[in-house]
Amino acid sequence: MPKTIRNVYYKNLTYEKLLKAHLDARKGKGSRKEIILFNLKQEDYIKCLLEKIKNETYKHGGYTVFYVAEPKLRKIEKSKYMDRIVHRWLVDNILKPYFIPRFIQTTYACIEGRGMHKACLDMQKMMKHCTRIWNNYYILKMDIAKYFDNIDKKILLDILEKRIKDKDVMWLINEILYANKREKGLEIGNYTSQMFANIYLNEYDWYVKRDLHIKYFSRYMDDSILLVKTKKEAIQALENIKRFLKENLHLELNSKTQIFKSSQGVNYCGYKINEYRLKIRDKGKKKLKKKIKYLIYEIKNGKMTSKDAKRYLAGHLGYLKIANTRNLKLKIFEE
Repeated sequence: MPKTIRNVYYKNLTYEKLLKAHLDARKGKGSRKEIILFNLKQEDYIKCLLEKIKNETYKHGGYTVFYVAEPKLRKIEKSKYMDRIVHRWLVDNILKPYFIPRFIQTTYACIEGRGMHKACLDMQKMMKHCTRIWNNYYILKMDIAKYFDNIDKKILLDILEKRIKDKDVMWLINEILYANKREKGLEIGNYTSQMFANIYLNEYDWYVKRDLHIKYFSRYMDDSILLVKTKKEAIQALENIKRFLKENLHLELNSKTQIFKSSQGVNYCGYKINEYRLKIRDKGKKKLKKKIKYLIYEIKNGKMTSKDAKRYLAGHLGYLKIANTRNLKLKIFEE
């Protein structure tokens, strides 16, 4: 594996790879108007896009802004479909092959083969192991304040430039990063933003593992957890981490950050976890019950079929699958 990214831009810039980026970007969204219109002249659009990227005349378009209320109010900035193809091409062909092998094994967000469920199950394994070796221990749970909004683009570019020595790749990254002219903050909703956010906090991951020598550490995007033997170790680690984040990444931890005894368990990725049980948090239970009642109402009034409702619930049932939820499932589905 090379130490830096070199001479990859034109090697990966082909009609076939842009076509694949288009096919991946449209998955599950084929009925949307913008994608139907793109499909009508697919070959012409991709050839045109190929020439623009090759000649470096490509300009990132604007954003459509909207808000989502779940799981909390968030501003989403949606890029134009042509730009989403470019995001896919850049991440899947250039950034992922190089950066993902360099991420620590216990970071889980937006990485194929990992994800929320693996993060929770691995955390439970860590907790069982720490109980065996220490009996009682301490948990340091941290949450970064407004993470995506506070990512400093200059620092991100410095991180990227240390590893990317292909000037054409850096030209395209700059074009995407500065499409909205802001110096701070990544757009929630961009495929590139997920990757850039992981690259940014990879610096923090390696600081915790390599410099602080913390063995039991897990991160899911801006949420991270450390397991240590004593409260003194947890306090010292927290002080060091706060200093590192502020000085090196211009980030701060929010008020949710806390230190507590292992006997309390930990809330992580929507689950309440201890050594022997993995339960859905009360907030998650309420949302699930509310959605099921809504689906039943829609089916009874002929606005939705049972098949559509089952498809809609698929992700939520996956959420139930790994947890100890036998009584919850009986209660929900028998009501």
